[in-house]
Formats: sequence, structure tokens, C-alpha cells
Amino acid sequence: MKTWLSTLAACLAISTVHGDIPRIIFDTDITGDVDDVLALAMLHSLADRGACHLLGVTISKQNPQTAAFVDAQNTFYGRPDLPIGVTRDETAQKRESRYLKLADSANYPHNIRSNDDVPEAVALLRQLLAAQPDGSVSLVSVGIASNMANLLRSKADTVSPLDGPTLIRQKVKLLSIMAGAFETIDANNHFLEANVINGIAAMQTVARDWPQEVPVVWSGYEIGVSLPYPRQSIARDFDYVPHHIVKEAYLLHSGPEHDRPCWDQSSVLYAVFPDRDIFGLSKGGWVSVENDGFTRFTLPKKDNSSTPRDRFLTLTSAQRARALEAMVHLTAQPPRK
Repeated sequence: MKTWLSTLAACLAISTVHGDIPRIIFDTDITGDVDDVLALAMLHSLADRGACHLLGVTISKQNPQTAAFVDAQNTFYGRPDLPIGVTRDETAQKRESRYLKLADSANYPHNIRSNDDVPEAVALLRQLLAAQPDGSVSLVSVGIASNMANLLRSKADTVSPLDGPTLIRQKVKLLSIMAGAFETIDANNHFLEANVINGIAAMQTVARDWPQEVPVVWSGYEIGVSLPYPRQSIARDFDYVPHHIVKEAYLLHSGPEHDRPCWDQSSVLYAVFPDRDIFGLSKGGWVSVENDGFTRFTLPKKDNSSTPRDRFLTLTSAQRARALEAMVHLTAQPPRK
């Protein structure tokens, strides 16, 4: 079996040769759980490796410290000017955080102090998408779907003459989304996953209205929970600096004795390396979101001529080992400064 290093090296070589380096916009609800922090660290490491272009970060939950924390993390990783947008949708969930207060620490210098200092998330999404080549952007959405739903509802403006669905069709090649559950979870075959139930109407909008020409790959609860980030890595791999924002955020959230599932990291890894067999994919079909937040996957009927839009990630035992090792190495990789 190839190690993740040789697999990753092959990915980088192929991407570089063909010039098809993914352009990533990271849409996150970075407030409550800490897997968002680890996922953003992975994206910085992948960008440092030349495996992706990180275009910007949009935030889908309401907390007054979100922009400052993301700016602190981006600055720690050597990208102090990476664009950030925050939701101003009053229907988006408000969420407290155990770790966003690190933005107030003198150990993590940064410029953005308030959410008022950055643009609204959908305005930034439209600006970033309009500036990219057609069919080149992968959206990684790892939280509630308020920004994705509002992007779908957006109208033509001075940035682009296209409405939301048309702009998505023109610019986006993939939506890699962490949401839902597509296997039985602990004998529960009607599992209600947090990213969905914390914003059911928004996720229903995305599932119903996302353009069918733009593939959507769902990473369900079952994927992340089977990939526990090892506490040993937190204890050992981040001490190359006296203060590390990822380690401190993890400890504030989960403590030193917990292996936190890699839900959000799975959507990042797939978006950057969709063709490298790190994950498997289901057959094509359609995801719908029921009124209680249950995500239902339906295969197309035999007489249905439309191309299925949705697939969900799967994992073999060999893929699980490879994916987790890749996540650990990419999360712990020191910034290139």
C-alpha cells in the first residue's frame, strides 16, 4: 500500500503538470466545534504545498469574534490578507465559542478586530467567484448552509450581472459539503446531523435549488466520526512554536484527553484531491432535506434522464487509515513563512 506521502506527492505532481490546481473558497461555521480550525489549518498547508489556491473564507454563524479569530489564524499561517466575509443574516444561528477568545491574545497578532471590518459573506462570495475562470472554483461548505442558500438567492449586482444560480453554474465545479448522515448511526437510521438541524430551511434550499449541473459531494456524519483526530498529535506535533493557535483552540474546546472527529477535514481533503481514491463515492442520486432535518438520499428512477447531482463519501478500512494520516500530517505541518 502506498503511504499518504507518496499518494500526496503524486497528486501534487499531476496537479502541477496539468495546471488544474483547485481554487478553494472555505465556507465555515467556525464557532462551536474545533474541526473547523483544523480544516482551515489543512487548507493553509495544502496551499503552501501548491496543491490548491485558497481564495477566501466566509463564515456562516454569528459570533462577534469570528472574523478576528480567522484573521489571527490566517496571519499565523502567513496569509494576513486572505479575504474574510461574515454572515449578517439574522436568521443564521448565533453560537458561543470556547476558543474564539484566542483572537484577543497578544500571542496571535492580526489586523481585523471586528466583524464590522470585513464584508458580508455573500457579497464576498460573489466577488471571489466573479473574478475566477469559468468552472474553476470548489466551494467547501462545512457548517450551516446559510451562506450557500443566500448565494443561491442573490441577485445581479455591480460585481456580476448574473444571479446566484447562474453565477454558480458558470464558476463553480464542485460543492464539497459536510452535512447529513447517509448510514445508520448507533442503530439510528433517522439520524439528525447538527449542520442540518441548526439551519434546516437553509439546507433545504441548497438541496432543492442547487444547480443540477454542478456536482455536490456530501460528507456525512459517519465519515468524520470514523476519523478521530489523535490527541497524541495535539500533545506532540505543535510545539515547534511556544504558542500554536490550532493546539490552543483544540485544548480549549476538547481538552487533552479527547480524539475529536474529523468531520470538516474530510470535505477539505476530498475537494483538493477528488480523483485520488482517498475516499470512495456512492452512486449518483439526489439528496433532499426533510422538515425535521433528516437527509434522504434517493437513487434516480430508471426512466429519469437527468444526470444525478449528488453523491456522498464512503470509506474502506484502507482509505480510512490513509485519510486520517493525511489529515494529521497536513494539520500539523508548520507554516511556510
